[in-house]
Amino acid sequence: MSKSERIPLEDMLKRHFGYATFRTGQKEIISDVLQGKDVLGILPTGSGKSICYQLPARLLEGTTIVVSPLISLMIDQVKELKATGFKDVVALNSFMDYERRKDVYKNLHHYKLIYVSPEILQQEELQFYLAKLTIRLFVIDEAHCISQWGHEFRPDYQRLHTVIEQLGSPTVLALSATATKDVQEDILTSLHKPNIQKHIYPMDRSNIVLSVQEVMDNEEKLEIIENMLANHKVPSLVYFSSKTAAEIVSHQLRERLPNHRIAFYHGGMEQMDRITIQQQFMNDQLDVVCCTSAFGMGINKENIRFVFHYHLPGQLESYIQEIGRAGRDGRRSVSVLLYLKQDEFLPKQLIQSELPSNHDIERVCQLFASDADPKALLTNNATQVQTTLEISETQWRFITANIEKYSGKLENGLHYDKGKWDEIIEQLKQIRNERMDIKQTKLQDMLTWIHTETCLREKLYTKFQENYTASSVCCSNCGINLQEFTPESTIREKEELNWEKKLKQLLAIGE
Repeated sequence: MSKSERIPLEDMLKRHFGYATFRTGQKEIISDVLQGKDVLGILPTGSGKSICYQLPARLLEGTTIVVSPLISLMIDQVKELKATGFKDVVALNSFMDYERRKDVYKNLHHYKLIYVSPEILQQEELQFYLAKLTIRLFVIDEAHCISQWGHEFRPDYQRLHTVIEQLGSPTVLALSATATKDVQEDILTSLHKPNIQKHIYPMDRSNIVLSVQEVMDNEEKLEIIENMLANHKVPSLVYFSSKTAAEIVSHQLRERLPNHRIAFYHGGMEQMDRITIQQQFMNDQLDVVCCTSAFGMGINKENIRFVFHYHLPGQLESYIQEIGRAGRDGRRSVSVLLYLKQDEFLPKQLIQSELPSNHDIERVCQLFASDADPKALLTNNATQVQTTLEISETQWRFITANIEKYSGKLENGLHYDKGKWDEIIEQLKQIRNERMDIKQTKLQDMLTWIHTETCLREKLYTKFQENYTASSVCCSNCGINLQEFTPESTIREKEELNWEKKLKQLLAIGE
C-alpha cells in the first residue's frame, strides 16, 4: 500500500463505493488482508462479500485475482466497478472470444483486478501471462466449491493451491456464505492453509420470515404463489427441482397474473438466454423468475421480497443460500417452502443422478486405462465420451477429479496397470458411497427440519452456529400470519453525490 495506509478504511470505503460504514465482518477481513494475512471469511448471503476484495484491490499495489464460477456475477461487477471509475478491471470467461482474450492476456499488466473462471485459470497460456505479474491478493469466491462434501463441488477448485504456489503464494482470501465446519476444514486442507485466519459470522438473517406450508397437491401450491404475488408485485424467485416444472409453472403464472413479468430459468437453456434473464431481473425488467438452483448464486439484487420453494430442497445448505437472496437491503422479506409429501422422491432422484453408479466408475476407469492418450479424455474429448458412455457432466466430473487425484499411484501416468487400476476403482467406489451417505443424511436433516414443531429459525441453524437471532416476526411455527405481511420494495440506497463531488473523487482532487 501507499498513502492509503494513513487514511481510515471508512474514508476509503466512502470514497470508492459511497458507503459510510462497513457491514458486519467486512472491515475485519479487509484489515487482515491488507496486512498480508490469509483469510477464510464465512459471511451470510447478501452481506457484501465483494467489498472484502474490491476495496483491497483498489488499495494494494499489484494485481488482485478473483476466481469465481459465476459468469453473470463477473459481468455485473465489472460493469458496476467501471461505472464508479475503477477502469482497471476485466473478466476472463467463456463469453470472451479467443481474439479478445488473447489481446487481454498481452495487456494483463494494465489491470488491477482480474476476474477469472476456475476452468480458464487452468489454461497454461493464461498462467504464463499471470506469472509475469505481481499478484498481491488471490481471492476464491464461493470457496465451498472446493469441498467434495459441499453442495456445489467444482473439481477445478481443488487445483487452486497449485496455481497459488505457481503465482508466488500471494495472500489468499477464501469467501463463502454456506460452509459447515466440515466444509471449512476441507477448504483449508485443499488450499494447504491450516493456519489461515478465520472470520466466521452467523448465517442467520433475522429479516427473513420463514414459512413452511404443507399442501395437498400442486394446484394448492400454485394458488398460494398466485395469491401472494397478486397482492404484492415485488421481485420474487420461485425455486424448482425440475426444469420442466419451472417452465410449466411460469406459463401458468403468466396466465393468472397478466400484470406480472414472469420468466423461467434453468441450466438446460442456452447460456446467452440465461444471462439475458439474469440481467433483466437485475434491472427490474422482470418481476418473477421461476428457476432451478442454477439461478441465483452471485445474484446481488437487494430488493427481492419473496423466495418460494415449489419443491423440496435436497439439503439445508442449499435452502439457506437460496433464501438468502431475499431482503439483502435488510428489510422484511419472506421464504415460503411448499411441502408436498409426494415431492420427496425428487431430491432422492437428484442424488442418484449426481453420482455415478459403481458400474459407471468401472467403465470410465477402464477407458482411461486402455486409451492411447488418456489425458486427452480430460480435455478434448470429454463431451464426446460423456455422450458415448451416457453419463452426466456432474458424474463425469466426479470420476475424473478422483482419477486425477489418485493417478499418482500409477508409475506410467494414466496408462494401464491392472492391479493399481483395480485399487483406484475401489477407492472411487468407496468415495462415491461415502458421498451418497452424506447426501442422504443431509436430505433427512432437511425433512426433520420441515417437520419440527418448535421455532424453525432456531432449528435451521443448529448445524451451522451456536445460537440464532430472535425476531418478533419469526416463522410459521411461531405464529406468523403471511396475510398480514406487507413487503417494502425500497432498496438500500447509497449516499447520492452531486456531480462536482463525483468528479473530485474520480480525479482525487484535494488530497
